[in-house]
Amino acid sequence: MPQERYEYITLIAEIMAIRKRGEKPLAYIHTYGCQQNVADSEKIKGMLHLAGFSFTEEPEDADFILFNTCAVREHAEDRVFGNVGALKNIKRRHPSVTIALCGCMMEEKGVTDRIRKSYPFVSLVFGTHSVAKFPQLLYNVLLHGNRIYDCDETDNTIYEDVPVLRDKSFKGWLSVMHGCDNFCSYCIVPYVRGRERSRSSDAIVAEAKAMIEAGYKEITLLGQNVNSYGKGLDEDVSFAQLLRRIDEIEGDYIIRFMTSHPKDCTHELIDTIATSKHISKHLHLPFQSGSSRILKAMNRRYDREKYLSIINYAKEKIPDVSLTSDVIVGFPGETYEDFCETVSLVREVGFTSLFTFIYSRRPGTPAAEMPDVVTEEEKGKWFRELLKVQEEIASVRCSKMVGDTERVLVEEYIEKKGLLSTRTSGNIIVEVPGDESLIGTFQNVKITEARNWILRGELI
Repeated sequence: MPQERYEYITLIAEIMAIRKRGEKPLAYIHTYGCQQNVADSEKIKGMLHLAGFSFTEEPEDADFILFNTCAVREHAEDRVFGNVGALKNIKRRHPSVTIALCGCMMEEKGVTDRIRKSYPFVSLVFGTHSVAKFPQLLYNVLLHGNRIYDCDETDNTIYEDVPVLRDKSFKGWLSVMHGCDNFCSYCIVPYVRGRERSRSSDAIVAEAKAMIEAGYKEITLLGQNVNSYGKGLDEDVSFAQLLRRIDEIEGDYIIRFMTSHPKDCTHELIDTIATSKHISKHLHLPFQSGSSRILKAMNRRYDREKYLSIINYAKEKIPDVSLTSDVIVGFPGETYEDFCETVSLVREVGFTSLFTFIYSRRPGTPAAEMPDVVTEEEKGKWFRELLKVQEEIASVRCSKMVGDTERVLVEEYIEKKGLLSTRTSGNIIVEVPGDESLIGTFQNVKITEARNWILRGELI
């Protein structure tokens, strides 16, 4: 870890040894949005942990409160502002508490001005490019008591050696790149996370190896578009080549990755999955719309035929591949005929599951200026129609798995059901009777029952 960062962490520890309200300083971290935000929060937790902090699930008990925010959907922003407003009473009861906001929302124009004017009890605001500077920013807030805003989106440096405190001991996120160059017309991400920057393959492989040696059983590689990994690097390396290097590490583990963009999903990548030892036989490939006309308006840079050709190649090379996707319903200008093309694509592919969303307008994106004449009520009807179709597909797929034996990772114990929740390589949940001591281990399970989205089974 760079000496300067460590020095600031040490200074924070000295201040908090005096300002803490309990035996140890406590931090409350709440993360909104995607897995990349979770990974950023784990870095912040790593730095706080070195500064002597423990963590609490109760903001009332905390000496430091942080909301890591998401800007992808308007509803998420509304929730953040509502929850930040509720912190005013905590600050009144405990004046020494430090309240901070970070994440994608802080990179949006106008958000910091709103916080400055309407939320004076928030002392620290920083963006996605400033996570590595967090110790310096927090130290200056604690020392001087000033409100600090650091949302400089021009710093595109990849900072290595930032300490990480992961939320789980057997499942972990591993960022391979940051930012996005795609500029889909509905998406705010390139504006708040910046352009694509890839980490060096040596650094990624070293971190993956350290995680495996520490006992991690599932590693998920993260990026806004992992398929374009390698941009800007001095080395000539593709995402498929990176996967092969990680797959060569000895150990009992599984590799997942997200998110993939269809325009960059190559035969090389699919071939790598098919021949690997550790890579999940699961491909999450968002198609967003089944209409080529709407895909063009979305600036997705592929059409329906191109997407289906990728899917068909994946099915040919990986016969048991599990396919999942994202879908937007009600994009500006979408007609019911366009929507029906989405439904027909869903039927043709036979996805394991879908993440479905009604279009959410994001100011600052091209789609926000497009005419949108379909009512929210009508979009809701389309949305429910799509869910019903996918439920039928998932039910049939799950029923066909009854009697099969699957290798699963035991993830958690569901107390109200008295069952273990496990997950297959294909990312399907299987609930089984079993002891909590099995959490974090691989087990073989015989599928005994299908319940639409999930399966029931028994340990072998």
